[in-house]
Amino acid sequence: MAVTARGHLADAAKVPDAFPYYGSPIKRQTRVILDNLKQLCEAAGTSLDRVVKAQVFLADLSDFFYFDEVWREYFPTPPPRTTVGTPALLADGARILVDVVVLADRSQPITVVTSQGPRPMAHYSEAFRVGPWVFAAGQIASDYRTGVPPEARPDPPLAGSPIKRQAAYILGNLAKTFEAAGSSLDHVVKAQVFMQDLNDFPAFDEVWREFFPTPPPRTTVGTTGLLVPGTLVEIDLIGIARDGPFRREIVSIPEGVPRPMANYSVAANVGPFVFAAGQIASDYRTGVPPEARVPDAFPYYGIPIKRQTEYIVRNLEKTLRAAGSSLDRVVKAQVFLKDVTHFPAFDEVWKTFFPEPPPQSVVGTTNLLVPGTLIEIDLTALAGRHA
Repeated sequence: MAVTARGHLADAAKVPDAFPYYGSPIKRQTRVILDNLKQLCEAAGTSLDRVVKAQVFLADLSDFFYFDEVWREYFPTPPPRTTVGTPALLADGARILVDVVVLADRSQPITVVTSQGPRPMAHYSEAFRVGPWVFAAGQIASDYRTGVPPEARPDPPLAGSPIKRQAAYILGNLAKTFEAAGSSLDHVVKAQVFMQDLNDFPAFDEVWREFFPTPPPRTTVGTTGLLVPGTLVEIDLIGIARDGPFRREIVSIPEGVPRPMANYSVAANVGPFVFAAGQIASDYRTGVPPEARVPDAFPYYGIPIKRQTEYIVRNLEKTLRAAGSSLDRVVKAQVFLKDVTHFPAFDEVWKTFFPEPPPQSVVGTTNLLVPGTLIEIDLTALAGRHA
């Protein structure tokens, strides 16, 4: 975010009070973020033009056009990007959070992937192929000309399920993207799904099963909005090439970790990385289990977000161990909170598990898949056999 180390909005990100119409808050915040990311990349021995994947969380989607103008200045060849709405960010006044994955190797070629699928109007690439990796932009059910196209809509309107039609349309286009990159949906290693209404999830998951007989790890959270009116879901995928050196090894559910009812795997081993599915504090049978709840008889003895965080991280610890990794090998974390005011209490628990914390993005979400759950945590770790 465009904040200082103390969590306050940076001065350069503010429009002067004396000249409130002289400057755009979203443009200023975007420039501060991208300048900071540029410095971080240089400190890591790489550069901003090696960004291979970006996620953008906007507090107000009407800011998107002006954000995208600034993005063009920094990315002549833009990386794949996913953009969704968020109900809240951690810093007062923050309008945007940008999360990127960057290639360290300056010599590794990056190939822009273009398929026969719809061509976006905004400034991002459909996908990048980087060695054995395929990074796809998030896709929605739009042709970027007419909005939601006829083939993604039930016809007549009551003759089918809108979410099923949109999910099938998106996954059909992503199949074209991966084919153009020398891959396929069978080689997807990580998925993130952003839904406007989680009541759509069961029908969406039916379609997912058709496209993914052996499903990848997946994270599913609610969003306040998507960039095209009428679209219901955005799907973000990472995969590997068919002809690359890596293979996707699905991790068996370890003892003590709840078995999800939905169609996804808890984790996958892929070359140097372990990709874990997002986890919530649920046993998928009774909802939030007793060990993640504050006892009804002692409602003031404990803090719900702390209990849920500890429950989730302990299950993730077991999952990573089953994959031959561990919490101290985590290299990236994303945290989705239903109420961002829970962050300080969450962070107290996080510190106990991560004395040297990994890079972390924290954003608000409108909802999670199990009632009563407050947080979803998504981790990527280094496999145990890699440095």
